[in-house]
Amino acid sequence: MQLEIIISTNTNQPIYDQIVSQIKAKVMSGQLTQGDPIPSMRALARSLHISVITVQKAYEILQRDGFVETTVGRGSFISAGGTIFFQEENQRQAEEHLMQAAEIGRRSGISLEKLKEMLTLFYTEDET
Repeated sequence: MQLEIIISTNTNQPIYDQIVSQIKAKVMSGQLTQGDPIPSMRALARSLHISVITVQKAYEILQRDGFVETTVGRGSFISAGGTIFFQEENQRQAEEHLMQAAEIGRRSGISLEKLKEMLTLFYTEDET
């Protein structure tokens, strides 16, 4: 199975974290869905020219966060529970953006009512 992961050496983000964030992003975008296989640790390490221990750490984090499940003898797959974590991750991202919007609103003197009005407009924009 070919899984495109791009490792950057021009960042302070650890390699295992780059793997985790890219696999999570693929799940959240729908590129990877429940039951999809992911490469073995050795295969991914070989294709990325990195240590198996680095991939192992990434897979352990993905398992802990509910995105991947590993079955001895069968391999690693995108977890059914990933959809729950997918929703939580999206909610967390929305919360971050809303916190930023609230901070900008407070700093700029935009009223809470105006912010609510804008959010309602953006949220319902594609429903028509």
